Amino acid sequence: MTTALRQGNEIADSVRRSLERYFKDLDGTRPQSIYDMVLKNVERPMLEAVLDHAEGNQTIAAEMLGINRNTLRKKIHALKIKS
Repeated sequence: MTTALRQGNEIADSVRRSLERYFKDLDGTRPQSIYDMVLKNVERPMLEAVLDHAEGNQTIAAEMLGINRNTLRKKIHALKIKS
């Protein structure tokens, strides 16, 4: 298995464990807006890690993410990420 695939599985496993803990902590309360919650909690650290790996180069980071540079810039601005 390639490193990228293994890391993808680790990320998925981590998200699953976090959600299982989240449901347990709710103690029977019905959750709402899980999709938005997960995206908001995953997007920022993902962008920060990729930008760090790209040494702040937004063009390289956008390529690594598979998104347009302008989209990345909008996300950086919206999430108030220091770059």
